[in-house]
Amino acid sequence: MSGPGSWAALALVCLAACATAVLAYGHYRWNEAMRHLRDALAAQAVPIIPARVDFASLAGLPAPVQRYLRLVLVDGVPVVAGVRIRQIGSMKLSQAASRWTSLTADQQVVTQRPGFGWHARIVMLPGVPVLVRDSYVAGEGALRAAVFGLFTVAELGGTVDMAQGELMRFLAEAVWYPTALLPGHGVSWTAIDAQHARATLIDGANTVSLVFRFDQHGLVEGIRADARGRAIDGKTVPTPWCGRFWGYRTVGAMLVPRNGEVAWELREGLQPYWRGEIQSAVYTFAQ
Repeated sequence: MSGPGSWAALALVCLAACATAVLAYGHYRWNEAMRHLRDALAAQAVPIIPARVDFASLAGLPAPVQRYLRLVLVDGVPVVAGVRIRQIGSMKLSQAASRWTSLTADQQVVTQRPGFGWHARIVMLPGVPVLVRDSYVAGEGALRAAVFGLFTVAELGGTVDMAQGELMRFLAEAVWYPTALLPGHGVSWTAIDAQHARATLIDGANTVSLVFRFDQHGLVEGIRADARGRAIDGKTVPTPWCGRFWGYRTVGAMLVPRNGEVAWELREGLQPYWRGEIQSAVYTFAQ
């Protein structure tokens, strides 16, 4: 006859099976959503003209921008049409959080029309993954975070602030696809001084600007915006935002950073909330 121990073991097996089923279903639903997102990115892609880097087009750009583009690109090579980036890193999930939480991420980018889809997996507790999706597609920005990919804990989108914030992210991360910063590809540049220049990107109804900071070697070492929307208690609060990049290396015919960090500039000081390292970047190029 079965005893209490047998029933307890059976219950544990059933719980484990249920947990496995929930995980599998959550990942399936999430992966389907990511597939639709990638399809939407591919659908919005348009022919890129000019299709090759032309250093003659750099005349008239601010001096530090010209120097940077000549450093990181090769004249005559094809322009980046898209890239798939795999990252490892860590995040602080709230202003009050004291610890960094590890993550892995996979990001798909198209440069024309600008857009991206970023998928991250964060393990908050052993066996409890939170899946995060951040995107800018067809002029709309969105973010969703869900435990097991099923139970939503954060969801933002459908506002001008969100769209502009995500387009600002695309512009900041152009250091990983630097041909997007060339003349004729949507970005205009304004001179500031020998180490700074302002980049402005217009996509449909959305317009964003960032100040790029160049180091002594001519590489982009940081970006800054006077205001980017920061979600606080369900509201969007314009907050100074900045990022930095380091560890430049050659990938194909481009020089791109391996590492990055972004932060909010608060009255009590700088608050970094994401740090990442690029594990791989696979590019597609204009024909």
